[in-house]
Amino acid sequence: MEGNESLSRAMQERDLTQVELADAVNALLVRSGYGGTVSDRTVRNWVAGKTRWPHPRQRDALEAVFGCTAGELGFSPPARRRRPAGEPEPPVDRRNFLTTSTAAAAAVVFPVGAPPRVGTSDVIRLRSGLDALLELDRNRGGHEGLEKAALAGASDALEKQKLGATQRIRQRLFSVAADYTATAAWSAVDARQMDRASQLLGRALYLAGMAKDSVAKMRVWNSYAMLAHHRGEYADAVDAAYAAQGTTIARRQPFFASLAHARTAIGHSNLGDRQAALRSLGHAQESLGKAEKGEPLPSWIAFYGPAELMAMTAIVRDRIGDSAESEAASHQALRTIPKQFKRNRALATARLALAQLHQRDIDQACSTAATVFTLMSGHPIPGRMRSLLGDYYRDLITLAPDASIAREWGDRYRTEWSRL
Repeated sequence: MEGNESLSRAMQERDLTQVELADAVNALLVRSGYGGTVSDRTVRNWVAGKTRWPHPRQRDALEAVFGCTAGELGFSPPARRRRPAGEPEPPVDRRNFLTTSTAAAAAVVFPVGAPPRVGTSDVIRLRSGLDALLELDRNRGGHEGLEKAALAGASDALEKQKLGATQRIRQRLFSVAADYTATAAWSAVDARQMDRASQLLGRALYLAGMAKDSVAKMRVWNSYAMLAHHRGEYADAVDAAYAAQGTTIARRQPFFASLAHARTAIGHSNLGDRQAALRSLGHAQESLGKAEKGEPLPSWIAFYGPAELMAMTAIVRDRIGDSAESEAASHQALRTIPKQFKRNRALATARLALAQLHQRDIDQACSTAATVFTLMSGHPIPGRMRSLLGDYYRDLITLAPDASIAREWGDRYRTEWSRL
């Protein structure tokens, strides 16, 4: 007997256990004036495919919980048979049922008079809001509005955590709050608000610990490594990257391990340790090759993959003096970084300009650096990118102090490069 893969997938997408789905369906039935008789065994039969067409009231409740039809959930009615006279199917007022249950489906509902509680659907709603903020970050980069919105999301999650229906739900809400706070921290890093970022990362790490969430911890240590990098605290950046490697998720899933190794490679390159940097890059590439294709990943790490690893390779290679290899890695990254990651493409372009500059290809470097502003047209330049362009200009006037193109580049782009 085949299992119901559609229902299993829908439960996984909403992070619902069999017990939680039974509770949600029962709550809707009770709220609608019927008895709640669904057990986890009932759900197990649905998932296993033993029950192919649930009772009409249960079907309506399932449709209300998941927001789709029973057919889309993998159920199918039995072959039609002639019903004996006097054996009509119990009528269900579908419109009234769904009207009554729609509001209830927004959370795991409790009977009238019970204290307000929150459940899995609240977690799902909060995470969808987080995804919207991450999309904004990909296009524009870190800024004050993004940070404030992320902190508001964290506050909302923590308020709901106080009303969590179960300990499991409360931990999930701590996890959501950790992710929102880490998003705010990352926005501060990108905007080069370093002290603020440090405070927020400390808070995010605490929340991740309360959630017992290894993925959130990995995210925070990754951001700590970047913060230390931008502060010039390179030994601390290596330590944070090793902490990211030590998280449970990095030990279990090669994809996360790859990012942690790549971050370690950058730290070693900044310390001038060529062999350690190249060794860490090799580990990053090997781990990425072992990662399962198509595995579900949190949205915050969607930026990472072969293209981003090439962009990070470009940084490492340039830092250890391999400018030609850095240029090649930057070109490879830019061929594959998705178009919607405008900020990442602009950063990779600036890195390409630096690699060309360090090979004394002054004209080409200036032309490449100019395209950064085209990529970011219509958006303020994030602080981290302004700093990188400042590094480019300082190297430009150091390596070619008498070149007219160096003065022209500075005169032409100083205003754009400084815009907030």
